This record gives sequence, C-alpha cells and structure tokens, in this order.
Amino acid sequence: MRDDDSPTTVMTANPAAQRPSRPTSRPVTRTWRTSGAGTDTDAVEDARGTATADNPDYVAWLVSESMLHDAVETGRQLTGHGAMWQNSYARPDPQAAVRIASVWFTAYPTSLINAPAHSFLATLGDPDLWRAFASIGIRAVHTGPVKIAGGITDWHHTATIDGHFDRISTRIDEAFGTSDEYRILCAIAASNSGTVIDDIVPGHTGKGADFRLAEMNYGDYPGIYHMVLVDPQDWDLLPDVAEGHDTVNLDVVAERNLTDAGYIVGPLQRVLFWSPGVKETNWAATAPVIGVDGVERRWVYLHYFWEGQPSINWLDPSFAGARLVIGDALQSLTDLGSGGLRLDANGFLGIERRAGSTAWSEDHPMSEAANQLVSSMVRKVGGFTFQELNLSMDAIKATADTGPDLSYDFVTRPACQHALLVGDTEFLRLTLREGMRLGIDTGALVHALQNHDELTYELVHFTDTHSDDTYTYRGRTITGGELADTIRADLRLHLTGAERPYNLLFTTNGIACTTASIAAAAIGVTDLDALDEEQIERIRRAHLLLAMYNAWQPGVFALSGWDLVGTLPLPLDSVAHLATEADTRWINRGAHDLMGVDPSATESESGVPRARSLYGTLPDQLIDPDSFVNRLRGVLSLRARLSIAESTLLEVPDVDHPELLVLVMRLPDGSMAASVLNFSAEPVVETVLHTDLAVPGADIVDLGNDTVLGTVDEEHGVRVLLGAHDGRVLRIS
Repeated sequence: MRDDDSPTTVMTANPAAQRPSRPTSRPVTRTWRTSGAGTDTDAVEDARGTATADNPDYVAWLVSESMLHDAVETGRQLTGHGAMWQNSYARPDPQAAVRIASVWFTAYPTSLINAPAHSFLATLGDPDLWRAFASIGIRAVHTGPVKIAGGITDWHHTATIDGHFDRISTRIDEAFGTSDEYRILCAIAASNSGTVIDDIVPGHTGKGADFRLAEMNYGDYPGIYHMVLVDPQDWDLLPDVAEGHDTVNLDVVAERNLTDAGYIVGPLQRVLFWSPGVKETNWAATAPVIGVDGVERRWVYLHYFWEGQPSINWLDPSFAGARLVIGDALQSLTDLGSGGLRLDANGFLGIERRAGSTAWSEDHPMSEAANQLVSSMVRKVGGFTFQELNLSMDAIKATADTGPDLSYDFVTRPACQHALLVGDTEFLRLTLREGMRLGIDTGALVHALQNHDELTYELVHFTDTHSDDTYTYRGRTITGGELADTIRADLRLHLTGAERPYNLLFTTNGIACTTASIAAAAIGVTDLDALDEEQIERIRRAHLLLAMYNAWQPGVFALSGWDLVGTLPLPLDSVAHLATEADTRWINRGAHDLMGVDPSATESESGVPRARSLYGTLPDQLIDPDSFVNRLRGVLSLRARLSIAESTLLEVPDVDHPELLVLVMRLPDGSMAASVLNFSAEPVVETVLHTDLAVPGADIVDLGNDTVLGTVDEEHGVRVLLGAHDGRVLRIS
C-alpha cells in the first residue's frame, strides 16, 4: 500500500487504542492544486524524459500514482486474514449504525478555517473541538473528501473541478493534512465515544493516472471506465478538441451519430448539470492519444457529472472498476481507521441500451448489485455505509434492502424547506406519507440540514418514476410531474429573484443557499447586509425549527459548520475563481471558523472567502444560554433522552392548521410520542391534533418541561399551544 506515511493494516473500523492522542502542528502552504508531483513541468521532463507512452519511466510513474495499483496492494495485505470473516455483512443494519452515532457533523475540507500552522485534519482533530461536539451532542464527523483529486497532465497534477469529488488517488491530499493526522483524528473521536466517516466515490474518478493509462490502452485500465474505442474511419463523427484541452463534450448531434453507428447507448435518462454549450450530453471524446503499443486512438467515454469525471464501468470483464472502488474503501477503513463511509453518487452504476427510448441509467439492478458488493465489504471489516442517492423513493427502498446501511434523506429535505418558506406543511405531509406507503424506514435515513450542495429540488420521485401518478394537492388532483413543477416554482419564487438576490439558481438541479439564508427568505429579508437583531433572532428560530424537524424523528441527524455558526451566502463575484462551469454552489460553501482559532483569516487554506456568520463561534455560543448552539443542545438532549433516533414513525396525521406538522412515533420503551412543529412565522393560539393511535384518557406530557398538558379526549384530540417557528415533543402515556 503506497501512502504518504508508512502503511499500517488494522482489521478494525476504529483503531483508537493504537493511535497517538494529540495532533502534531505543522506549517501548511495554502494551495488549490493537489501536490502529487512537481510543478515545473520542463524541469521534470529534463529529469525523467517526455510524458508520453513510449517513455517507460512515465508509464511506471502513472502506474505508481494510480488507484487500481493501490487497490491491488491493499487486497494483498488483507487476503487470508481470519478477521475478514468475523462480522455479519449480508444485510444492512441501520439500527447498528444509528447506535454508533446518531448525530453527525458534516465537514467540508475546503471551507473550514484552520488553526494557525495546523492542517484541516489537525484542526478537526483538536480535542477542544471534540469536547464542544460532545457537549452539543455530536458523536461523529464526516470529513468530506480529503484524498487527492483533480487530474494529471504530463508529469503534474491539475486542480479539482468538483470540490475533491473527482478523486484520483488513495492518498491524503497534503493540502488537508497527512494520513497520520487522519489516524489521530479517528483516535480523538473514539476517546469521545465518536467515530469518523470518510468518502468513496463508486461512480467516477477524476482524469488522473488511471484515466491516462486507460487512454494509452495500458493493461486493465480501459476496463475501469465506460470507454469505447472509435475506429479511425469514424473520427469524422467526433467533434474536434479545442487547443489546450484534452477532451470535448459531445453535443446532441454527435451523441445521436455515435449511437446510430453502434458505439454508445445514446442519451441517458437525465443530463445532470445540463448547461447549453457546456454540457448538453453525458458523453465526451478524447483527443488522439498514442498508446503504449504505439497506436493512435480516440475514445468516447461516459460522465454523469462533469467532463473531468469519467464514469466507472461496474460490468467490464476485467472488473477493474470494481477492484479500484473496493480497494479505496478498504484503505480508508483498515489503514486510516474510519468507522464508516459515504457512498457518493452511487445510484448511476448501471447503464443499458433500451430500444426506442433513453438508455436505462437509473434504478438499474446493476446499481443495486454494486451497492451491495461495496456495502457488504465494508460491513465485513466492521464499518457502515450511507448513500447520497437522489433518485426515486422506490430506488432508495430497493437499495436499503441489500445495500448501504443508511440513505441520505432526499425524500423530505426539499419538502421541509418548502414548508418553512410557504408556511404550509401539505407537501411535506404528502411526501412523508408517500415514503411510508412505499415502505421507507425513516430510521434508516440521514436527515440533514445544509451540506456542500445546493437545495436539490429535482424531486426525481415525482418527475420520473411517478410522473403520471395522481396526487391530491391544494384541493385538486394533479400528476406527479405537475406537483414537482408546482413545488419548484414555489421554491424559486420564495428563495430567489430581485427580492432575495443572495440565493442563486444552480443549473437545473436546485438553488444555491445556506440554511440561514433559507430562514432569512422565509421571514421576508431582502437585504442581508441590513439585518437587525430582531431579524437575526427570527432567523435563528426558523433555523432551529428545521433542526427540530430533522432531529425529532427516527434516524441520523446531520448538520454542518455552516449551520452551527449560521453562515450566509457569499457574493458570486467573490468566488468567481472557484465557480467554473456556472457552479453557483460555491456561494453556499463560505469559509467558517468553528472555534475562533484564527479571527484574522479572510479565507480558508483552499482560498474560499470567509462568509459572514450570524451566530458566532462555538466557545462564544456555549456560554450564551440564548445562542443557537445552546438551544440546539436542548433539542438534541431531548432526542437522546427519549432515544428518538431508534424510534419508529407510525403516523403523519391530519392537522386543523395547515402550518402544523405532527409525527407520531413509538419510542424504544414502547410508549408513544409526537413531534409537533409550527412552520408558520405566526403563533398558533390553539389547535386540536387528531390521531387514532392515542387512547382516550391518556396523559399528554410536554417532554421539554415535563408538564402535563391534559388528557386525550374521546375524539382522540390533543390540545397544544405553539409559538412562531416553535416545536414540542409530547409523550402520550
């Protein structure tokens, strides 16, 4: 196993006892480029020769840099160990994952302001930070992608094009720290009864060594990708590659011509990140490349995301792609010491031609099989997995039966934000009930506030699989497609435009914003620079309501640094150097300082500008009883005391007031409880909530203050008083 530190193979997902207890300080040079090779290309070529396929030193260097090479080395170290057979692995175990840690902090490496002379990983491994996390109720940290990403051109590495989700190596990027610092982070987490969650990307890589070797037709490397060799006599079907570029995205005409010629399967079900003149299809072509055999070739390859993210082929006869991904996962768990892994963009792992239609590229059984393979291997070595799968609820249900242990809650995330913005929970109730109807276990979901992406409002469930199904909404019967159009229009109206210029559309996928700026839009703020204390308090309450919704239901609750300190979006022109290809998501990824380690910093180590934070640092908030974090502590304390994370959702009953939401749950001790939330900016003076599950005469107790509110009446009613953007958890004895 090649790494930036000596390899240590450990058959455990959290090897705390074997690690030092304190991070090592070290100077860090800020860089947006990864650092696997020299930066002076001419000097390197003088020393090693040309960066061409006929130079054995160059080919050998690419092999040594490749993820497939590392995967082979990792597998050799683990083969034959009896420990590989000590854990159950066949079926997902969401309850076990929730018991390990039910509240997560989701970091984003490029946006955290580091302590002086400390790396991202050393800053994240600060014992004081973990004591603050423990005080709040946070038990796990998801680091985000920290391995080398981007690409390789000649002898040098090029910058990431997708926030390090275009991984090209199993090594930690020195811009974020070292492998030893990662291991120390795992030890610090374990000493605080927590764990660390890493990432793998089973759907694609960047254009690194593996892709360059594939272009050269070297060994098994072409089998990693959905790459198709185009006969020279058909090169006239391919667009020219512009000077200074190595590949070109296909337009729809070239896609159709190559489909008709039998080279590719044609259009897929969606074009993610569609942008005219930039990305009109999911296919790209290489420039002519001379291979290790001296033959010049041009390839067409699939990329679900950006052109620099070639998609992995899970059903090539070489199984090189599967070997690469499994090796990356095992290295994170057994060498670095992670307790779990996020499977990013893992719903697009199968592709199949369909006559007279778009290619089958979503909800494909190959994705289910690949997810089961990866997740089973992770469980085999004692870890757990969760997936970010923005597909239909049917697909989430299917993968939950055999694949990852947990799934990201794309089911209700846009729905609860919609409820806050319009002050009406009808669509949220409809979505929750649809999930229950399809058998989705809410206890197996990761309910998150803001993450690194936009407010994703594609609503794939209603636009794809169930687009022609009918639903009742706002008093009329409409199709799923019409429902999705209505909700998207609502979100655009209430979140963007001249009155809310601080939030921006992101291609066709959603809206770039922070949770705090969603809350600001919900209370009618037009100018974030003119906020007064009363408005900030109202933003804080609305933000906390979204936290209550996500935390007071079964499953994992996750939040980010942007949530903890209340960051606002950045001006688009301040991130112009990052927002390539119209990627407006950088406005919601502002740099932030959790612990106040560097008040003078104006940007993160990666060059992301510091965003305005409304709530202050964690140390400052923890001594202020009215702060967002201290109120959040109360929310999470109640969640922990009742074991809400391990409860079962029973019912989403009708309500007398449309701004209210009620979630009726069975707690692990067998008693019944209800989360009651007011999504309106106005108080609800009095209401009667009806649930047939409540027994007449049963006591109703507000568990926030252990006050008996009364008893369930003969009509199964429960009387509750709620303030603006307020919530309660009631026990129904």
